[in-house]
Amino acid sequence: MTGRIAFQGEPGAYSHQACRQARPAMEALPCPTFEDAIEAVRRADADCAMLPVENTTYGRVADIHRLLPASGLHILDEAFVRVHINLLGVPGARLQDIERAMSHTVLLGQCRDFLAAHGIRAIVGADTAGSARQVAERGDRRTAALASELAGQIYGLEVLARHIEDQATNTTRFLIMGREPDHSRRGPGPMMTTFVFRVRNIPAALYKALGGFATNGVNMTKLESYMVDGSFSATQFYADIEGHPEDRNVALALEELAYFTTELKILGVYPADPRRG
Repeated sequence: MTGRIAFQGEPGAYSHQACRQARPAMEALPCPTFEDAIEAVRRADADCAMLPVENTTYGRVADIHRLLPASGLHILDEAFVRVHINLLGVPGARLQDIERAMSHTVLLGQCRDFLAAHGIRAIVGADTAGSARQVAERGDRRTAALASELAGQIYGLEVLARHIEDQATNTTRFLIMGREPDHSRRGPGPMMTTFVFRVRNIPAALYKALGGFATNGVNMTKLESYMVDGSFSATQFYADIEGHPEDRNVALALEELAYFTTELKILGVYPADPRRG
């Protein structure tokens, strides 16, 4: 697939790496915010957007689940990207020269053991790729960045230490979003369905709403709640399930869910990533 794919961050960000991994033929379009990436697709400046939703170490990406239902976009695919963190220095720098490392606070936390073992002080930067760019611009051999190898290539930095993350399974899940839905069965593997819903104001509504998934043998891999409309009583739920809406057991479960909800919206039907455990 050719065209443009929007992502949040500067060139060299992990979202940029995800674009290259999942859509190598597409031109990657950097955007300052998640909202800007979504708007680029809405305006047709990009054909789709690469948006991170969760990380195995850090958890849910803030605000994404709130943005997705209101975006008007549809999930076309998911991509699991292994996050390898590298210590990047200016040309000629050595590991023993480094006194401080700059990166997003999340990455700094994921390399705590390495930094402590080498006596390197953490400095919080706006983001990973931006930190790499700043280190390159300053040209100080004592300051390094924690970022992807792609960022090092883009900003002319050298890898002083590879794969220094504390967790060996550090992985981010991304969703690829587009303007038009595609609910067709694609690929040889299983399908996933993502939707949001609000339950009716009756006793045990959530318990009853979810009962159909258990009785019909549908595996729900994610269920999260968050407040909407600035009210403590208005709660929306976000769910991922295995299967396609046309599968009989999924159709029966969704039919039962609809009975106990005031709103039900399918955000996407897409192939499960092969790396999904």
